[in-house]
Amino acid sequence: MTTLTDEERALLPSDEDVRHYAEHGWYLSKKLFTDDEVDALAAATQRYYDGERDRRLPVRPPKLAYWDPSKGPVQRHNDYVHHEHDGLGAILRKPLIGAVAARLAEADEIRVFQSTLIYKPPIDGEPSNIVPWHFDKHYWASSSSEKMLTAFIPFHDCGEEMGTITMVDGSHRWKEIGADDTVVRHFADRDRSQLEEMLAENAAYNGAEIRKIPMVIPKGHVSFHHCRTYHGSGPNVSGRPRQAISLHLQDGDNAWREYQLSDGTLAAYNHDVLVRRTHEGRPDYADPDYCPVIWRHRAPQGG
Repeated sequence: MTTLTDEERALLPSDEDVRHYAEHGWYLSKKLFTDDEVDALAAATQRYYDGERDRRLPVRPPKLAYWDPSKGPVQRHNDYVHHEHDGLGAILRKPLIGAVAARLAEADEIRVFQSTLIYKPPIDGEPSNIVPWHFDKHYWASSSSEKMLTAFIPFHDCGEEMGTITMVDGSHRWKEIGADDTVVRHFADRDRSQLEEMLAENAAYNGAEIRKIPMVIPKGHVSFHHCRTYHGSGPNVSGRPRQAISLHLQDGDNAWREYQLSDGTLAAYNHDVLVRRTHEGRPDYADPDYCPVIWRHRAPQGG
């Protein structure tokens, strides 16, 4: 099996970095991708937008994010790009990314959970450019793990003027008020003011200050955040498109779980209509076609 090079091992989070992630819920990495790798991601993305696919989803999941030109110059979100496009998938499965995630999550194995290609247009005042406060675990209620995390990978230097991802420091450690089932609906389908109010109420409930930390990410560096860290992003006023991939990652222990909502239905995820079934008939979140292993026991797998 391939192992990390000495140069790659030097890029892993230190013990202090791991403690910081545990306390704050986010981590800004060293340079994990070369300029050539990032440029290859950007080139593959353009081919993807031009219609290139190596395979397509056999069915359309109910909550799939899938921009196409008919939707116009809004913020674009496209799920499952690691599955549909080999050029994107090969780079996203870089073992070093899994090794960093494994250190942060203190896990022996890391698999892809989802990949979302994002394009934030340079249009001042475009409403879809504002991503309101939310945390990812709300959408992953059918996942058993509390260690899941996301790697945000921009294709360029990404600062505040581009509407970079912004973390609410330490919010992954908050306890939530009540159990509002509407949180399982995607932020695009929620009222923005309601989400702002929810953030404020949860901060007050925890006696916590809302401390917003914009991630200033140099090209090739990656921002990681815990699945319960509140985050969002502001407008892109840079005059250039903001392009990135949110690579959602799961630890090896994650599995589908039965999670009942207040209306009696079960929480679901898009995988549930795509992945293979376990012996018990449950959706298998370890299906290598959709959720390839990128790191295991310090020895990476190609997926």
